[in-house]
Amino acid sequence: MLTIGKLGQAAGVKVPTIRYYEQIGLLPEPERSAGNQRLYGAKARERLAFIRHARDLGFPLDAIRDLLSLSDSPNQSCAAADVIATQQLVAVKERITRLTALQAELERMVTQCAKGTIADCRVIEVLSDHGLCAQDHQARTGQGV
Repeated sequence: MLTIGKLGQAAGVKVPTIRYYEQIGLLPEPERSAGNQRLYGAKARERLAFIRHARDLGFPLDAIRDLLSLSDSPNQSCAAADVIATQQLVAVKERITRLTALQAELERMVTQCAKGTIADCRVIEVLSDHGLCAQDHQARTGQGV
C-alpha cells in the first residue's frame, strides 16, 4: 500500500492533483489507515498512470472518464475508444494547424521588424491591428492555443 505522497512520486503526479482526481471521481476513494491516512494499492497506481498518460496526450478529463469506464469492461468492443482517440487526433491536428499559423505570423513580424524605435516597430503595429496579419490564427473556441 502506498501513501498519497508515494503514489504521486510513483506516477509523477502532484498530491493536490490526486486529491482533485478523487474529488471528480476519476480515482475512487482510497482506503484509510487507522490514523486516517490515504492508502493506495496497485490498481490505484495503474489507474493514475493511465490518467497521467492520457493527460500527457492531451485528452480532456471527460474523455479520460469515458476511457476509464471502457477499460473497466475489457470484453466489450473497442469502437468507442477508437472514436474518442480519433476525436483527440482531430483536435491535435487542428491545434497544430493553428500553431503553424502562429509560427508563420510571428516569423513574419520579426522578419519585418526594422529594429528601430517602438514608434516604427512592426511587432507592436501588427499586435495592435489583427487585420495586418497575413493569415487567420485565432483560436476557434475563444481560448488561447
